[in-house]
Amino acid sequence: MLDKQTTPDPNRFNVSRATLWLDRAMGWIIRAGGIAVILAVFGIFYFIGKEVVPLFHDAKINNVASFSNGIESRVLGVDEWGEMPFFYDGGKSLIFINVADGKREVLDVSGLTDLTVRSFAYDPVHRRIALGLEDGRVGAMVINYERKFAPDGSSSIAPSAELEPWQELSHGSGPVVAVSHGDSGDGRVIVAQRQAADGSSQVSILKLAMKRGLIGKGKLSLVAEVDVTSQLSAPSSLLRASSNASMVLIATTDGKVHYFLADGDGVSKRQVFQPHGELALRQLDFLFGGVSLVATSENGDQAQWSLFRPENQGERLFGETKKLPALEKGEIFFAASQRNRTFLTGSNKKLAIIHSTSGVARWAGTLDIAPTTAVIDAKGEHFFVADAAGAVRKFAIHDPHPEAGWRAFFGKVWYEGGSKPVYQWQSTGGTDDFEPKLSLIPLIYGSLKGTAYALLFSVPVALLAAIFSAAFLPLEIKRVVKPVMEIMSSLPSVVLGFLAGLWLAPIWEMRVPSVLMITIMLPISALAMGYIGCRLPPAVRNRFENGREWLVVLPVMALFAWLGWHLGPLLERWLFIYRDPTTQQAIADFRLWWPQFTGTPFEQRNSLVLGFMMGFAVIPVIFTIAEDALSNVPKSLTAAAAALGANRWQVVRTVMLPVASSGIFSALMIGFGRAVGETMIMVMATGNTPVMDWNIFNGMRTLSANIAVELPEAPVGSTHYRTLFLGAVVLFAMTFFMNTLAEILRQRLRERNKIV
Repeated sequence: MLDKQTTPDPNRFNVSRATLWLDRAMGWIIRAGGIAVILAVFGIFYFIGKEVVPLFHDAKINNVASFSNGIESRVLGVDEWGEMPFFYDGGKSLIFINVADGKREVLDVSGLTDLTVRSFAYDPVHRRIALGLEDGRVGAMVINYERKFAPDGSSSIAPSAELEPWQELSHGSGPVVAVSHGDSGDGRVIVAQRQAADGSSQVSILKLAMKRGLIGKGKLSLVAEVDVTSQLSAPSSLLRASSNASMVLIATTDGKVHYFLADGDGVSKRQVFQPHGELALRQLDFLFGGVSLVATSENGDQAQWSLFRPENQGERLFGETKKLPALEKGEIFFAASQRNRTFLTGSNKKLAIIHSTSGVARWAGTLDIAPTTAVIDAKGEHFFVADAAGAVRKFAIHDPHPEAGWRAFFGKVWYEGGSKPVYQWQSTGGTDDFEPKLSLIPLIYGSLKGTAYALLFSVPVALLAAIFSAAFLPLEIKRVVKPVMEIMSSLPSVVLGFLAGLWLAPIWEMRVPSVLMITIMLPISALAMGYIGCRLPPAVRNRFENGREWLVVLPVMALFAWLGWHLGPLLERWLFIYRDPTTQQAIADFRLWWPQFTGTPFEQRNSLVLGFMMGFAVIPVIFTIAEDALSNVPKSLTAAAAALGANRWQVVRTVMLPVASSGIFSALMIGFGRAVGETMIMVMATGNTPVMDWNIFNGMRTLSANIAVELPEAPVGSTHYRTLFLGAVVLFAMTFFMNTLAEILRQRLRERNKIV
């Protein structure tokens, strides 16, 4: 009896309203999530761009005040707040003007009442005016400012002037017509020129020391007075003592500059140089720090000269490091910043702010007056200029990143103390006059170097392991090996860096020859076993199932690794002999032999340690992706190749590798990205030193490691802080370029080897 046929329910394909609402809601949630991700990415780009773009802005100058002091301003100084400049014309009083209300205050210096000042020079660092008198004495006047606060919270500035003890000049006769003063805190140096009635002149250098007692301020005493007139090639035209009292420069009318060193051994002549050939100098001024100077010739040419040690010389001497923008002919004025390597210079009505490290003008413009003197306040936020008629202008400076720029980040720069232009990263120093060195090239170089050594170790191991696993290893063993390799990728990089820096590096430092022996003997033993295995009789080879050969090869390789480790010391005693230069004693020590043989350093934490440990971190990534690509080659292709008589290696070489080439290439690029972005292993295993060489026994500093190490200590908004963000942009650009190039090549490989 047949069952009665059941009529299908016409509503069986209808979807419930709740399901439709849920599906619609999930669709909107997914869209919103995608949009949120895109907005988050653009937000990150905006934040990074907001931090990086200001690095490339020029300086901005605003005129904030204009007034007149009523005298010819031959000395112009200002307090650290830029509120009350003072003016001195060589008389017996100082003029102070409060910029806020225009109030003028004349301060008579009582000690100058009965004296005639013939020469003077201003040191803005110590706010001291060096004075030369008609009677042949020299001294100084210090200008002090004291900020006073009223009960209502308002404040005012009270200026004062203090004369220091006078010093008698024992050499020469006549008034002091030129003088300059330097102060180191513990001592002073004064250079003075006296001119006799017959027109002859005498130049003397005085060295003073301060003897400090247990209580109170110390007393200056004369240590030495040296007459240097006979050591000059021509009459002197400019005298300059460095603000740190360590040197004296005397320019002569024949265009030469004579450099005298004032140290614990006295005053001694060290060098004669000509900044502009036979041209006489119009201006000679030290920059902040007292290591570099700017020399301006009579026709306006400017050059920077700095102290450094020339090659094969032990003493620091002056040498030209930069050509600076030339000035127009006319009255030249100059003012150096007390915060950085910026200085103000110009002639006639032309004015420019130049940063000496890069040699680039941060700002240039034209004024409504022709200044004869200028000064920058101690904070570097304002500068004042004054002309011969007493007109004064105050300008506000907005230049938070003067040491930045394309050249500073990506070009060679001649830094103070260096013998040539270099790429260098050194973002901080121990003193205020430190010159930041912000070249990103050593960090880019270190990133590429670390990645190269990591891939040099990881790529052969990972690819050969992937090929063996996909084409030769039995399935039951592969099911164990592949998960173990994938688990390796979960190891924290900080643990690997800890092992590399504190465990592996000290061991390898003592056993480098053993590592070299293992590196040589392992591949040789594997090749030898393969060569022997291929020539064994078939009856012997058939005893091993396909893919089981590793049971024999692995113990042999382990044996050779053990032999290489123990033969290393023998190799060291045979080949790597260091000879002591003094005693000619022979010492078998690779650490000493390598620097002597190659001229490059040997560091404990080096690229060899990094390559091994970073490679250990990258191997699982490359292995997993490459093995998947090889395993996904259609079995019909490999079976067809085997049916045509190809052996296992021929199947791999002619079928599997070409078909899986796009996947293998992707694995290499992902491994590259993993290596170039690694941070903790780079920090802990390499010494983190920004050097530029390919020495495998030296370290490096990478962009990622530099960001991790220095960003927590960088002041927010500073040049250092923004430069670290620029390093992140460069790192992103590197990986983006490599990934884009890799994707293009991968698509081409895929098109060439695709299966129809």
